Amino acid sequence: MKQYATVMERAGHNWSAYVPDLPGCVATGATPAEVRRELAAAIALHLAGLREDGLPVPDPTTRVEYVAA
Repeated sequence: MKQYATVMERAGHNWSAYVPDLPGCVATGATPAEVRRELAAAIALHLAGLREDGLPVPDPTTRVEYVAA
């Protein structure tokens, strides 16, 4: 099972998230927990679509780190 880095951001009154290694794979939700669930479903759907279309499933390459400022 591959693990993809995700980015979650506050977007006004809700949350949004995306997967840098899977362009176009995004989700929104009212809470961080909801957006995590929605993004997990979006990733599964995105990967299934790639496989169905005979396209390669990209390997995760994005690294996530925090920098103190």
